[in-house]
Amino acid sequence: MSVSTGERPPSEALQAGAWRRILAVGVEGFASGLPLMSISTLLQGWLTASGVPIAMVGLLGLTELPYTLKLFWAPLMDRWAIPWPDRRRGWMALLQVLLGIGLLSFTRLQPSASQAVVLTIGLTALGVAILSASQDVVLDAYRTDLLPQAERGGGAAAATLGYRGAMLFIGAGGFLIAGRFGWQAAFATAGLLMLVIAPITVLAPRLQAIHHPVPNLREAVLGPAREFLGRTGPRRALQILVLVMLYRWPDGLLGLMAVPFLIQSGFAPETIGAVQGGWGIGAAMAGTAVGGAWFSRLGLNRALWVYGVIGAFSNLAYWALARFGGGFQGLLVAVSVENFCSGMVVSAFLALLMSLCNPRFSAAQYALLSGIYALSRSVLSTPGGLIASQVGWSSFFGLTVAAAVPSLLLLTVVAPWRERLPRGAFDPNRDDT
Repeated sequence: MSVSTGERPPSEALQAGAWRRILAVGVEGFASGLPLMSISTLLQGWLTASGVPIAMVGLLGLTELPYTLKLFWAPLMDRWAIPWPDRRRGWMALLQVLLGIGLLSFTRLQPSASQAVVLTIGLTALGVAILSASQDVVLDAYRTDLLPQAERGGGAAAATLGYRGAMLFIGAGGFLIAGRFGWQAAFATAGLLMLVIAPITVLAPRLQAIHHPVPNLREAVLGPAREFLGRTGPRRALQILVLVMLYRWPDGLLGLMAVPFLIQSGFAPETIGAVQGGWGIGAAMAGTAVGGAWFSRLGLNRALWVYGVIGAFSNLAYWALARFGGGFQGLLVAVSVENFCSGMVVSAFLALLMSLCNPRFSAAQYALLSGIYALSRSVLSTPGGLIASQVGWSSFFGLTVAAAVPSLLLLTVVAPWRERLPRGAFDPNRDDT
């Protein structure tokens, strides 16, 4: 007769720990998307409904700047950690409390056409954006430091699902609350949710202590680049950075031109909003979940190959819509295919970024890598409109597929099919952290 000790077998305990980490990462993904959507989509709706001139509403685009510039203060969060509950969650919980207060402060404002009032609202939104971008820095670092390599595909999927869940919550639920109870009630709901997430963060899985924390500001600023170059070598570092910049270039080109194409194709704005903003987000969430589930079987390198190819060829759905039409059914198919495959790409791409970061400098290194990726959405995708106007929509979407070729060529060098990890990925067994 056996006597139960009340303890779970090691395999069950490990599995429970993995699910707890994945769940925590998903909740923090929601915390990342909530403030961004509140000060963009929700605030734009409130200002427009309140009669604020469109030219003034457009100035809210400046609140995107902190998300681009965050790499400049990310090293400070590697250098000055809040030790309780650990070096990442201390910052996370503090910023979430401040974000909750910041979102609640909108309940005391009332938009009007007055420049002074719009300036006050704009500065409040900018303050929330700075806090939100800072939260993103430590959330990315926490996810990178927390998840072992085998869980990074699932973790990337969970973070993306949480983020897109926040998009759905604000884009649908926030506007429903605003329509029934007023815009202040919608912002109050968002602020209270952030305050609820803060104690969840305190109870989230703990990080392991690093052996040699960043000793001074000079090391926090110069150390990330020095460590990355020392680990990879200058040539490999350049190859990795170019891969990060180009891997999602097909996505960026299509994303910039999708709405103009659909409007020129005769689809009504409300149809585009419903299909892209609702159905499309759902398809992307499904693709992210599938990509995360397959990731552990494929490994990082093969996931980068498979998802990259699938993501690029999914743009042919828009090529077919431009070439053959198809009406509403064609639109639904194109949006579903592209968003589903794009969700798969995201799960591999975020896992790639995490694999390249040393825990000592993960805040700064991840911010730098994500900033380099942003170039593909801004600078490299900017000529998309000019190209489309010159060659036509169907040829343009065909060219977005060809835009995947440079990154696939780089994968042969940086992430060969027969290897599990990219050449230059951080190896904890060779580092003193």
